[in-house]
Amino acid sequence: MSGVLIHLPPEGDEGPVTLRLGPGDVARFGRGSDSTPVELRLSDPAVSRLAGEIRVTDDHWQLSNYSSTHSYLVENPEGAGEYLRVPPRRVGAPIPFEFARVLLPTRGSTVGFQVFAPDHVYLDPDSIGGRWGTQTLTAYSLDETAAYFLVLVALCEPRLRDESAVAVPTTPQVVERLRNHPEYGQLTARAVSSHIDYLAEEKLRIEAPATPEPGQGARRNGKREAVVGLALRFGLVREEHLSLLPSRSAGRVGTAGTAGASGPVWSR
Repeated sequence: MSGVLIHLPPEGDEGPVTLRLGPGDVARFGRGSDSTPVELRLSDPAVSRLAGEIRVTDDHWQLSNYSSTHSYLVENPEGAGEYLRVPPRRVGAPIPFEFARVLLPTRGSTVGFQVFAPDHVYLDPDSIGGRWGTQTLTAYSLDETAAYFLVLVALCEPRLRDESAVAVPTTPQVVERLRNHPEYGQLTARAVSSHIDYLAEEKLRIEAPATPEPGQGARRNGKREAVVGLALRFGLVREEHLSLLPSRSAGRVGTAGTAGASGPVWSR
């Protein structure tokens, strides 16, 4: 595990905060003050000045709850209501989720932030049960039950169904293709764009071109092309994965969708 990505959504006049932590790094969160600096500032008055911290280890990340009265929740947005409760004064609780939402109670609803742990690794299936030596790890660690993988399948679908050179679907087309999915039918264009960014930058580790094409649309189109090209060349998405998509009769690929704003969003 090479690290985690933490995203704090914009709040009030404060813009979004994104942190990248490597093994051994620590990020503290809370209301903060001049004498108590924090990397993730949560301005709600019900949040302690120093509410807790995230620590990254070699193969997972840990959450410490410094509150003496309140538990924190760690949700798995990709699971069916799966969550962990971290009780008051708990130090170093290991978090197993690849994508997690940390929530702190307030007098209103909750405040929180998202944590991506993109480098979960898996053993080569051929080595299991064999002699133990230096283990072979999977080059691309993809969770086929995750929303980002469903987005990847939707991007690859036209080329899997037709051997000719077909244009990669646009973000609005992916939104429309998934609209009738029982679990992910509410994905927005901004959420789909964020999943594409996550696939390109964290899961597939596609390097940006030295001289990017002019215009945001051109850059995003190039990123989608690169993601689809790599996924198909290495067989990360195959014909059998098309069964993950909703029936094509339920919604047509290519109908117009709402593109929404172009900035990154870290929740679906």
